[in-house]
Amino acid sequence: MEQGRAEPAPRLRAQVPAQGGSQPVRGGHAGHDGPGGRSGGHAGAAAPPDGAYEHRPAVPDPATAFVPVPPRDIAVPPRQPQRHSVRGQVLAALREALMSGELVPGEVYSAPALAARYGVSATPVREAMQILAGEGAVEVAPNRGFRVAERTHRDLAELAEVRAMLEVPALLRLARALPAERWEELRPLAAAGVAAAAHGDRAGYAEADRAFHHALMALTGNRRLVQVAGDVHRRTQWPVTGGSAARTAELLAAASEHTALLDALMAREYAIVERIARDHLSPARRPH
Repeated sequence: MEQGRAEPAPRLRAQVPAQGGSQPVRGGHAGHDGPGGRSGGHAGAAAPPDGAYEHRPAVPDPATAFVPVPPRDIAVPPRQPQRHSVRGQVLAALREALMSGELVPGEVYSAPALAARYGVSATPVREAMQILAGEGAVEVAPNRGFRVAERTHRDLAELAEVRAMLEVPALLRLARALPAERWEELRPLAAAGVAAAAHGDRAGYAEADRAFHHALMALTGNRRLVQVAGDVHRRTQWPVTGGSAARTAELLAAASEHTALLDALMAREYAIVERIARDHLSPARRPH
């Protein structure tokens, strides 16, 4: 090794320029940079072309000066699933269990017991249950777990009335303002609801129903309206205590109203739009 030649940088470090530009490396004599841009200070070394300089940060930023690079012969382990994805899967399973009546209103379920049922740890179950508590589906039972909320027909009727107050006026304003092609864009959402209903998928229809109404309210551009209407909508979807699960025919009837509503909106039949919307939100017509 030649005296005065700097050691090459370690292979696991990749230099990253600091913000604010860079300056020529100092320490050697002008015109005497060695091969590879290293400052060697040896006379007779080839000088760089005019205007060519090796640029490095004048003051390395400790946070960004070096980025570790794994050696090529070391396999990088696959990224582990994030916890929130497990929580999402548990949340979907719990929603389906609630809608099917598998989780009985008034009963208390502990997070460890549910975790054992779904083959996960108790943490994502508790997180999913907290979300459901915020939606009014369950209630926290201190030191015991979560109690499935009991809902009466009166509860459902009051929630349906609130939904009608929020959604029907907004929908009628949109009907007079938007062109037909905007309503046509919602056809895939309506079709998704029909497909889920045809398979008797109660949880799938509930999500498709929420997606359709969310898209309707989103057209208003009012974020608060979308948030409040969505929260009330979710609360109407939990089953009534002692009620029977919705049959496939009931799901299909509700899903077909989405398609009929879009047809009326595109035809600008405002009276029909209002009638379909109010009937669709009526608790007597809601599958539960």
